[in-house]
Amino acid sequence: MSATAPATEEALAAEIARAHAAREPLGIEGRGTKRAMLRPVQAARTLSTRNLTGIVLYRPTELMIRARAGTPIPEIEAALAENNQQIIAEPPDLAALFGASEAATLGGMVSTNLSGPRRIMWGAMRDHVLGIRAVTGEGEVFRSGGRVLKNVTGLDLCKLLTGAHGTLGVLTEVTLKVLPRAEATGTLAIRVPDVARGVAALSAALGSPYGVSGAALLMEGHAPMGLSGLVALARIEDFRESVTYRMGKLRDELAALGEATLLDTDASHALWRAVRDAEPLGAAPEEAIWRLSVAPSAAPRAVIALRAAFDAKLLLDWGGGLIWVAGPATERAHGAVMQAAAGARGSFTLFRAPASLAATVPVLPEEAPPLAAIARRVKATLDPRGLLNPGRMRA
Repeated sequence: MSATAPATEEALAAEIARAHAAREPLGIEGRGTKRAMLRPVQAARTLSTRNLTGIVLYRPTELMIRARAGTPIPEIEAALAENNQQIIAEPPDLAALFGASEAATLGGMVSTNLSGPRRIMWGAMRDHVLGIRAVTGEGEVFRSGGRVLKNVTGLDLCKLLTGAHGTLGVLTEVTLKVLPRAEATGTLAIRVPDVARGVAALSAALGSPYGVSGAALLMEGHAPMGLSGLVALARIEDFRESVTYRMGKLRDELAALGEATLLDTDASHALWRAVRDAEPLGAAPEEAIWRLSVAPSAAPRAVIALRAAFDAKLLLDWGGGLIWVAGPATERAHGAVMQAAAGARGSFTLFRAPASLAATVPVLPEEAPPLAAIARRVKATLDPRGLLNPGRMRA
């Protein structure tokens, strides 16, 4: 597949306009770190934003940063760290999971709407996108939003393009809201006998008044600090004294649920970085990876169904609402995942799989007819010839 990487927004728009005139499908990507996500793109040429780099505007006192779409996430995080700030959605680094050698870009992270453990408290990536600049499938540059949250009238194109996987437009610039980084982090690790009681522990932690910002369940073989079996994790981030006090109170309230250990800031950072990046999933390179989104109360039933169907490797995040699954890259295993999601009244994503599987099965649930009709009208407006990342989300 040939690739073009324009150095300016104008050049990128011109490339798309030429492709539109020639009816030439385009694969859209940043550095290609998530190329194996969802379905293979049906295009002979790739248009990359890797050369659209650099922080355009950073106002620490206004808690906002604007950068070009090809800017690597670590570059943005380093600039924020100098002012003790952070990206709110805690975007994961999935380079190891996808076998990538480069860092993900801002545009790629926003286009896929990927968020880490902090999502349960502060929301998803799309909730913090203040503004965008992008190019339609006809080569027209447009912008939406700005530097504050309450400045959008009409259709919010920021939310629309976040999570669209490059199928509605090509992001060239993104403005994000950011927040101060916590002075300290503490984690309560509770050994639990089974998944049901693990999810109950996470629900109790999230229902407490102590501001839990991470709630995950590690399966056997991935427990921290010498603990064995299943371990429920609850994280609190804030000023040091506040974290110490609240962790103590949370431990006292959840003492009846199982053996508990408190982890300090350094240990917590390492542990939650691993959870963020799905490292405890332990997926082998040849295995497929799915993500299920379910009501936390339905997670234990979904886990039972998955384990009955195949030797599923599992990791639960977001209080049990997100189930990472790794297993054989077969249609049988994929069918079992779809059934487990349907049984839990949730949704599924075939997150990573060989092209031979991803090209032949649904990678996302079917949309309800009214939503599908709206999606078709939006697509016809922004990319009328369907040239941007064709086949990425649906055949």
